[in-house]
Amino acid sequence: MKILVTGVAGFIGYHLAQRLLKEGIEVLGIDNLNDYYDVRLKKARLERLVSQPGFQFEFLDMSDRTLVTQLFQNHSFDSVVHLAAQAGVRYSLENPWAYVDSNITGFVNLLEGCRHSQIQHLVFASSSSVYGANTKVPFAVSDNVDHPVSLYAATKKANELMAHTYSHLYQIPITGLRFFTVYGPWGRPDMAYFKFVQAIAQGKPIDVYNFGKMQRDFTYIDDIIEGIFRVMHKPPQTTTLQGSQALYKLYNIGNNQPLELMTFISAIEKALGKEAKKNFLPMQPGDVLTTYADVDDLMRDVGFKPTTSIEEGIDHFVQWYREYMISSPLVGVHSAAA
Repeated sequence: MKILVTGVAGFIGYHLAQRLLKEGIEVLGIDNLNDYYDVRLKKARLERLVSQPGFQFEFLDMSDRTLVTQLFQNHSFDSVVHLAAQAGVRYSLENPWAYVDSNITGFVNLLEGCRHSQIQHLVFASSSSVYGANTKVPFAVSDNVDHPVSLYAATKKANELMAHTYSHLYQIPITGLRFFTVYGPWGRPDMAYFKFVQAIAQGKPIDVYNFGKMQRDFTYIDDIIEGIFRVMHKPPQTTTLQGSQALYKLYNIGNNQPLELMTFISAIEKALGKEAKKNFLPMQPGDVLTTYADVDDLMRDVGFKPTTSIEEGIDHFVQWYREYMISSPLVGVHSAAA
């Protein structure tokens, strides 16, 4: 098999590529190595991939229509896992154009590439952000998600609609995965848990939004990768929705056990052996109070649900942070989240 993984130098893309290579699957990874967060971390992930047999890398921006077209003309892929995107809720308030270029234009270019190739299955990253301020919990894929509260969420909802349309029109098997607050080693420095660990380790205060009165369905990276891997090998069957037929499916991938933010911070304090100095702040625009995944469909169809406890996951992250973000010369990113 040969799999295209977009956003391969990103957090989830890196871990997925590692898993695929371990399984003996050939991977072509693409990434534009943008500077949304410290590029040195992305390059460090990439360095760990390029030395492995079966891995190829191409520097490519998904918003470049010509280059994406050439990519599909020059290679034959069995399946595609699309993880490249402009991430982050708060950053979408500052730079909305980055989300349109990457998440909308880039996704259309990818869909066109798949349309003109014999792709057996396209799996793409959506987000729990599409649920907006939904108060019905747990969040089910059948819930109405027509009221996003951030541009990032709106682009992910748009991706789901675009994917369904292409599947309906061109019979492309497509699966969308709504990820819930992914954390773990080699993670993103813009994420709260990374900032918390860094600040607490340095004796600096942490910003705790909405005075800590939020819940998140924190999901460990290994559980996310296992879910992606299983879904990859199960292309969707034809479904009919309001008269339109498509080879299309959506899943939540979340821990199914939302935690209070303060409980999450306590787990970090315990792993570090150090108490946090907390700066309590009001709710930020685009944030939501709760995320909580209904994973019944995932369990039924692929026999899997996330199981990693927050204590185990945070311990793994803190161990990695101490090894690679403090003492290792490999990364050298000592102020990535500053």
